[in-house]
Amino acid sequence: MGIGGSIFLIALGAIFAFAVEADLGWLNLAVVGWVLMLAGVAGLLVTLYFWNNRRRTVVTTAPVREERVVADRVVPVQDDRVVQEYREVRRPGRTV
Repeated sequence: MGIGGSIFLIALGAIFAFAVEADLGWLNLAVVGWVLMLAGVAGLLVTLYFWNNRRRTVVTTAPVREERVVADRVVPVQDDRVVQEYREVRRPGRTV
């Protein structure tokens, strides 16, 4: 049931509950109207709940570029060689 169906049930239930003055003897139309309105409200809440969950899903088609922070430091000469160190900092949750 979507939003339109839920609003239709709410409107139909309100018509039966408040506007119809018929006496069928075995069927109380006011009760039928309230049941239809409650079913419409329940359907509307369920529909909105599922729409809210669907909007949280993020789909990306572009590849994710990995971000790295590289800091270069030059260490003094050791045994006639220049030693260069670097450090990579990676954000958690990303793989190489």
